[in-house]
Formats: sequence, C-alpha cells, structure tokens
Amino acid sequence: MTHLHCDCFSGVSGDMLLGALVDAGLPLKDLARGLKSVRAGEYVLRAKPVMRGSLHATKVDVVIRRGVAAPLSLSQIRRTIASGRLPVSVKERSLDVFERLAKAEGLAHRVPPAKVHFHEVGVVDSLVDVVGTLLGCHLLGVTHVTASPINVGAGMITSAHGALPVPGPAVAALARSAPVYSAGPTRELATPTGVALLLALAQDFCPLPPMMPTSVGYGAGAADPHGWPNVLRVFLGEDRTSALGCAETIVQIETNLDDLNPQAYETVMERLFAAGALDVTLTPVIMKRGRPGITLTALAQHDQAQAVAGVVLRDTTTLGIRMQEVGRLILARRIRKVRTAGGLVRVKVAQAGAGREKAAPEYRDCLRIAERTGRPVREIMDEAALAFRMRKAKARSHK
Repeated sequence: MTHLHCDCFSGVSGDMLLGALVDAGLPLKDLARGLKSVRAGEYVLRAKPVMRGSLHATKVDVVIRRGVAAPLSLSQIRRTIASGRLPVSVKERSLDVFERLAKAEGLAHRVPPAKVHFHEVGVVDSLVDVVGTLLGCHLLGVTHVTASPINVGAGMITSAHGALPVPGPAVAALARSAPVYSAGPTRELATPTGVALLLALAQDFCPLPPMMPTSVGYGAGAADPHGWPNVLRVFLGEDRTSALGCAETIVQIETNLDDLNPQAYETVMERLFAAGALDVTLTPVIMKRGRPGITLTALAQHDQAQAVAGVVLRDTTTLGIRMQEVGRLILARRIRKVRTAGGLVRVKVAQAGAGREKAAPEYRDCLRIAERTGRPVREIMDEAALAFRMRKAKARSHK
C-alpha cells in the first residue's frame, strides 16, 4: 500500500498540494493529460522551483487563458466533473470536496449550499487544484492518506468584506471536522480548498505514522513571508500501518470513585466528551476495606488532557487523579455518507489491511432518524449498512 502523509506545519492550499505531489515525483505531463477532459476553460499547468524560507520547493501555477463565462453553482460543478473522463474514485472525491466547500461557504454567508456560486477565474483554479490533487494521488497509486493537524495562521486578514480574524469564516466552518492550531506569521495559511481536500482525502489526522518514505515533496504557497518556509511537506512511501494501524501516544486520566451519586455519571461523561475526551469508561472495582467503587477512565490527546482532567476534578468527588501517557494503535478510517429512507447516515469505514474494510453506521445518525420516524434503531442501522455495501459494489462494477 502506498501511503501519503501531509505535514501541514504551514497550512495547506490546493496549489501547495499539487506542488508537493509534483515535487514528490508526479509527472506534470501525466497530470495535465488526465485533466484535459475536465471542461474548465483554457489553462496551462506550469511548475517551477522556488525557495520558501530556507526550503527548496515546487510551485505549480494554473495559467488561465480563458476562464468560464459566468459563476458556477454547485449543480454545474457536479455536471462538469461528472462529464470528465476520470476514474470513478476521483469523481466521487472531487464532488465530495466541492460539497464541503459549498456547505462551508453557505455557513459563512448564511445561504443554502445550493445557492453558493464559485466565481469565474477562481473556479478554474479550484477545479484544477481539486481534481488535479485527487487525480495526482490516483496516478501515484496512493491508497492511504494521513495528515498532521493544520496550522491556520494567525492575526487578521483584509477581505472584500473588511477585516476578518484568521482563520476566515469558511476555513473555520471546515475546521469543525479537522484538528487545527494557530502559529506563525500574521496571515491566513490554510485555504478552504486545501482544508476541504484534506478532509476528503485523509483517513486520519495524526503525527507522522510508521512508514518507509520513498520520496519527500515540498509544495510552495503563493505567499513568501520573511523568515517563514511557506510550504506543504508530503511524505510518500510504503505503508507500514496496514496491519496494525496508526500508532500514537495519548493521555489516560483515571480516578477511583466510591461516594459519587451514580445519577451524576451521565452528566460527567457528557462533559468529558464535550471537553475533548476520545473515550470514557466506568469500570466496577473493589476498593480498600472491601468497598465497591467505580474507576473512571478518560482518554485524550495531549492538547485536551488538561481540560478533560479539569472536568474530572470539578464534576466528581475525587481529590486527585492519575495521568499517564499510553500508546494506542488505531485503524485508518474515513467517513462516507449513505442515503436511507429516513435521511443521510454517516458510515465509519476502517482499513483492516490486505484490502479488507470494517464499516459501521454512526449510531447517533441512526438514532436521530429512529426518533423522528418511530422505527427501531436497529432497522435504520441495518438499512445504512446495506446501502453502504450496495454503493461499494456499484463503485467496483464501474472500475
């Protein structure tokens, strides 16, 4: 399996992704040839070596000779992508990216996604960046993608709508589904297109996982702030996590309780998850002098550990907690949406190695539909699982 890891220490954008893939070995001619069937005006792809800070990188530019005649709606974008002679997986993920972008822009401007329009010259850039990145991954044989948390930049930016805080509204809306942080120069480092692409591509957001890199690519952003290497770094190589999953270190917060009213457990767990806990368990134990008790265990990423620990100390009767780092292996996963009679259901799909997958419908989505329709939740879960299997079989038949 070929693994691509994106190191987003200086954010991410569509041209940075394209540049990094070309720098890592993607032939520009093959990419341009594959994009010819996508009718997005007239343009030429150009790649050139540049310096960003102290790093050598590749900058890919979309030189537009003739843009589209008018702004394009999401439905027009769908038709443009669907009409191209592209692999099915590239089409599906490209549509996923633009749906994410439309939803984010809709949230930012308080309009329905269907009414969002992608404007003239900008839409050509976006189409080439999105479809080109996904096609590039296909041409390189990428089967597994991970990414680091995304640096969105800092400070304020000036837009057509006036001064805005970093990240801008669209990136902030997309950041609901990705880990982000703020560092570096006073500017926006992550673009909506770049973040949406990572959300569609990455099975997990984590530090560099075990892999055997065969090449490392650096894709340059358009900006060149003084003293800052504005590049996206990618590692391309052999996947070493296909059998055991992605390794990472997290924090385990634990305490024993024997005098907390059990009615409070539900609220405590809800607040722990709201504070960022990855998982929370309650385990019956026998404490000293034969007293029955409960061991409360919460898992959290390092940057959320203090907030999670604070909930335990504040909302329970404990006077102290145990904290330790623990390692864990997690299967690479992605989210896919399927349509059921009651509405959309998210399905978590995990890569189990050797081409095998595990798929599980999101319980909360199924519960919401069950409560609205009065149907048993197990029926909704079975229907979502069947819809996913049928979608997978259909995708295979079109390859």
